[in-house]
Amino acid sequence: MQRRLKSTRRAASWVAAAAVALLTPIEPMPDAHAAARRPVDGEALISAADDLTDWLTHGRTYDEQRFSPLERINTGNVKNLGLAWFADLDTARGQEATPLVIDGAVYITTAWSKVKAYEAVSGKLLWEYDPKVPGEAGVLACCDVVNRGLAAWGHRLYLGTLDGRLIALDRETGRLIWWKLTVDRSKPYAITGAPRVIDGRVIIGNAGAEMGVRGYVAAYDSKDGKELWRFYTVPDRRGANVARHLKRAEATWKGEWWTLGGGGTVWDSMAYDPKLDLLYVGVGNGSPWNQAYRSPGGGDNLYICSIIALKPQTGEYVWHYQTTPGDTWDFDATQHIILADLQIGGRVRRVLMQASKNGFFYVLDRVTGQLISAANYVAVNWAKGIDVHSGRPIENPDARIDKTGKPYVVVPGPGGAHSWQPMAYDPRTGLVYIPAQEAGFPYVPEAHWQGAAQGFNTGIDFPAAAMPADPKVRAAVMAATKGALIAWDPIAQQERWRVAFKGPWNGGVLATGGGLVFQGNAAKEFVAYDAVSGAQLWSSSVQTGITAAPVTYSIKGEQYVAVLAGWGGIWALAPGILAEVAGPVRNVSRLLVFRLGASAQLPPESPVPLPPLDPPATTGTPEQIAEGARQYGRFCGGCHGDAAYGSTVLPDLRRSALIADSKAWASVVHDGVLRDQGMVGFANVLNLQQIEAIRHYVIKRANEDKALGLR
Repeated sequence: MQRRLKSTRRAASWVAAAAVALLTPIEPMPDAHAAARRPVDGEALISAADDLTDWLTHGRTYDEQRFSPLERINTGNVKNLGLAWFADLDTARGQEATPLVIDGAVYITTAWSKVKAYEAVSGKLLWEYDPKVPGEAGVLACCDVVNRGLAAWGHRLYLGTLDGRLIALDRETGRLIWWKLTVDRSKPYAITGAPRVIDGRVIIGNAGAEMGVRGYVAAYDSKDGKELWRFYTVPDRRGANVARHLKRAEATWKGEWWTLGGGGTVWDSMAYDPKLDLLYVGVGNGSPWNQAYRSPGGGDNLYICSIIALKPQTGEYVWHYQTTPGDTWDFDATQHIILADLQIGGRVRRVLMQASKNGFFYVLDRVTGQLISAANYVAVNWAKGIDVHSGRPIENPDARIDKTGKPYVVVPGPGGAHSWQPMAYDPRTGLVYIPAQEAGFPYVPEAHWQGAAQGFNTGIDFPAAAMPADPKVRAAVMAATKGALIAWDPIAQQERWRVAFKGPWNGGVLATGGGLVFQGNAAKEFVAYDAVSGAQLWSSSVQTGITAAPVTYSIKGEQYVAVLAGWGGIWALAPGILAEVAGPVRNVSRLLVFRLGASAQLPPESPVPLPPLDPPATTGTPEQIAEGARQYGRFCGGCHGDAAYGSTVLPDLRRSALIADSKAWASVVHDGVLRDQGMVGFANVLNLQQIEAIRHYVIKRANEDKALGLR
């Protein structure tokens, strides 16, 4: 068994093409018109809870509660909410960013790491910035070419780009001030998360654990991008770890994990407590998923799937809590982290809360990391519960596919019971509002797995887990795949109300002082609910799915609610037919802004464009088709859909004219002639015979679906 990633892994070809942008140092430029604007400084961010005008940081406040006291829009008048303005975007991929609102301007990032600024009342475009992320960088991201937002400090804005740059822009003009390459470009790192800034330190992690990288989070000087500290989340080769926390972690790993990267990327959630001066980060899954390959012999594999407290000035380790020790199911702990003070057991506790991907809601003491309580907020079968004394899950041995070597349908699956979509906490109701989902997954260990230089490296046999062309099986699985907005009492660890959705992958959440909870969904609606009862009070059709979280702001006494709309992300791409549980959704990327009494109208909705399902006849041999299924599941399904059932976001290969032309197909899949559009070639991991086998598999799948009368 080959345990080492191919030594031929090299920097992607686009590095050379983008050498000027990536490798030529840029001297920091002065800010334009700085004196005309108020700076966003530590005082402003620490007191952001009292700011009734702006939305200064990703979660509105350092504690990431996503609650605004604004009450001009409330349960009594929300029925009068209307569209004030909208702005169409030029990136028809997933939109996941939380807007910032500062001094009368709305700032957003879009797919492909672009930035736009709008006048907050009228929607007038003020400026836009394109970092020109090469299309080939799309292969670096597991889960669409998304970006979740900006950070503000002083008179500047900061963002991470998909290709691993940290960029500083002038807030007034959008002019580039400096950039810093934060990753080793010879490895498949990407950035999709929003930075945070603490005392002039811009903090950002990265993604890539599915591909085979070693995770870390780092701080950079806001003035010039100089790296100030770097905190690795998993140990390096045995005996090479100097940092004390990594020396302790080394004993929890087996084998030669460093040859596979290890994983543990910090790709999304962070929160900060200024009084304790502690930064909290969520750490992702191990690489590969299957622990039998990553760490043969087991072990907790610190610090994957953990919440870690750090000193933001130095990156010093303070404490950790591991939600899923020795994870083998892709149960990241990168979900939204919320800080609050709760009355528990007769005294006020400073707590940290997370609705984890693994299905359990955790309440931790954020001073010490001690587990206070945990309970499942959706159905789970990988564990019977969490032992409150040890803090460890009480695992179901049958779910340990790395130890049994046998397939098992685990609930929740790798999409998680809660993914990156932010939740919200309303201190007035005492409830946390969770965008939850319920979907299992058949984890099948991949026999004789070997790491590859490109694509997913999970150790899971995706082809064996693919949806069969069986209407009864499909119907049963789709019926069991659901979504919900859950109002959760974190003290009692109980559900107070639930709004059920047809399918998963619904949007992030905002709670307001008007007694409202706002959320967009996969059914093309933006909705306001009563925060106490869950009753739907208002909705607006938005023509596309919403996964991003809303924000609210006030200008001259008028309250606005803004949200990015645009269908995409991993659930919109990878699950095949399951992505359509709530119906087929077309991507229409827009920024939408609402206020009371407004009456703007969206253009008429266009139908979902569907080329005919008219494939050539199936001519591949059974052996070819079986080989094609194996290779498709490993290298293609993450973007083009499980069992070649494509989305409305990326090309549906069953309908592609390329499948009728072997040479044209090879020119794309092998040679990469469409690399600038994001479709790189796979010549370094697939030979021409395997690529031809994939074509025959896609043809077979297209004919199966045509025979079933599917779209």
